[in-house]
Amino acid sequence: MEANLPIVESFHSLQGEGAHTGRSAYFIRLASCKVGCPWCDTKASWSDKKYPRKSVIELSKNASKAHSEGAAFIVITGGEPLHHNLDPLCDIIRKSQTIPIHLETSGVDPLSGQPDWITLSPKKHAPPKLELLKACQELKIIVQEKDDLRFAESIAKQVMSIRDELPFLFLQPGWKNENGQSLAFDYVKRNPAWRMSVQTHKWLNID
Repeated sequence: MEANLPIVESFHSLQGEGAHTGRSAYFIRLASCKVGCPWCDTKASWSDKKYPRKSVIELSKNASKAHSEGAAFIVITGGEPLHHNLDPLCDIIRKSQTIPIHLETSGVDPLSGQPDWITLSPKKHAPPKLELLKACQELKIIVQEKDDLRFAESIAKQVMSIRDELPFLFLQPGWKNENGQSLAFDYVKRNPAWRMSVQTHKWLNID
């Protein structure tokens, strides 16, 4: 049977966050998330019941078209994309084209798909799996309150204890959260190992 996945949306735009901010990218947003962050800005993606399922062949063809139009990489996001087995999708993408595959995940599920770049955004109430801490290239902590800074420090220490080299470390204020913005700004000023990430796509009012 041909593999398929529940798709909230897919689109060609610019990466708005983290280490690859400003680069052309093709996004595939998968439905389903059981992590349940109360401040989530994509709550519409939590259920996979109301979205169409698309074949990995169709998704790969659309990604290939975006690549030909300038997309530098593919971003698989959600929802929580690792609720799904990403091997079929990533395998067929790699068979049809040479384009890096990026994954954005909270890390609560086992890793699949062998992505080229992993943005790990762990949550206090749903700790990430060790294999994701070992594999990620980018660690992004959302800052809503002061306790999120303590969580960021604890995660960074955990990563340091299991790796020879740290991933990029980002603090990202929750959208329209002035307290989170102030906390992240002040912390990064005092801690040069960390960088501040802002959701530039929202400020620019683009997808």
